Amino acid sequence: MWDKIKHYFADSPSKLKVAQLLVETGLRIDEKTRIYCGEVEIPATKVAAAAKVDRRVVKETAESILKTDELRQLFTNLRPAGPLLRDVAKYLGYGVVEIRARSSAVGIIAKSTTLIADTGISIRQIFAEDPEINPDPKLIIVTEKAIPGELLPRLLQIPAVSRITIS
Repeated sequence: MWDKIKHYFADSPSKLKVAQLLVETGLRIDEKTRIYCGEVEIPATKVAAAAKVDRRVVKETAESILKTDELRQLFTNLRPAGPLLRDVAKYLGYGVVEIRARSSAVGIIAKSTTLIADTGISIRQIFAEDPEINPDPKLIIVTEKAIPGELLPRLLQIPAVSRITIS
């Protein structure tokens, strides 16, 4: 997906920045080039400020997207994934496990969640960053409580896992 988006905006780094921001945040474009987060309209000036481009670039990017059927299908159907609980977990009494692994590895989610479940700890949320968008992707697992320290070596034994952070 990301290679296709980069191809369409190869001649315009500014438009690519806008497209990347839209994908990362799950912002969609409607048929009138308006930008939405869920059902809340986001002014082009705010998107431009976040992408560090001129507001006209946001409008031009939206127009380019709507002219290309493949991009239109993608960007008119994006939705935000919801709140990421990682940064508020400590206030809720939850634990957080961040796992970094080789992005092409298979089974990281299955193996890590099985190990956590085997300790009797419930998982509240899982968020896996897309390696095509994030150069240093991580798997974020929010648990009902902090996981025990003795689980750390077992998580590190999962093939392709390079680093784990627990909070």
